[in-house]
Amino acid sequence: MRNIKLTMEYDGGRYDGWQRLGKNSGQTTIQGKIEEVLKKMTGEDIELIGSGRTDAGVHAYAQVANFHTNTDMKCYEIKHYLNRYLPRDIAVFDVRDVDERFHSRLNVKSKTYVYRIAIGEVPSVFDRKYTFYCFNRLDVQAMKKAALYLVGRHDFKAFSSSRRTNKSTVREIYSIDIETDCQEIKIYVHGNGFLYNMVRIIAGTLMEVGKAERAPEDMKRILASRDREQAGPTAAPQGLFLQEVEY
Repeated sequence: MRNIKLTMEYDGGRYDGWQRLGKNSGQTTIQGKIEEVLKKMTGEDIELIGSGRTDAGVHAYAQVANFHTNTDMKCYEIKHYLNRYLPRDIAVFDVRDVDERFHSRLNVKSKTYVYRIAIGEVPSVFDRKYTFYCFNRLDVQAMKKAALYLVGRHDFKAFSSSRRTNKSTVREIYSIDIETDCQEIKIYVHGNGFLYNMVRIIAGTLMEVGKAERAPEDMKRILASRDREQAGPTAAPQGLFLQEVEY
């Protein structure tokens, strides 16, 4: 049996996230859409394993997934078939055979997410689905200072919307880079793993710092509290993209 790795991009705006939650969940998910096309292509019941979940409304520049199949189709034929029959807001740009032991989720070493904040004088009509527009002027230097407190290995429970406590909430952030120009601020978060809504909460909290609603040093107190109520709001989903998955 072959193990096939897919790398894809998608506009998550009209989907209920990546993960299919049961066959009769009534949800429209990216995983579900791709599995439907793969089943038509192979005649097999395909389980697509993603590198991780993206929430409803969140996008991806480079999501990775794998599946097992007995098809003898060549990789370029699989890619052509998928892109012909998938909705136009999902595109597969790389298909390859990988070792049978490859697992797109368990083998992940790190991920990078980017959160896009529009700051132009006038909100862009055409970018509204892919950025969060901020009407306030943000102090980027203060945001960078605050971000430094989050780099390293910490308990990020305060930056998670999940109420489950039986799993570890310790993660390691390798870097948080903030880039800006006259139109947009981009927050790049690179780490070994992320909790539910973690990047969006980090973005929402950094924006509060940028608006001088809290001090950069507050990040230390928030981390120590392990209390979701101490962190900032969960930033809107349309500004978040899965940028890269590393193995």
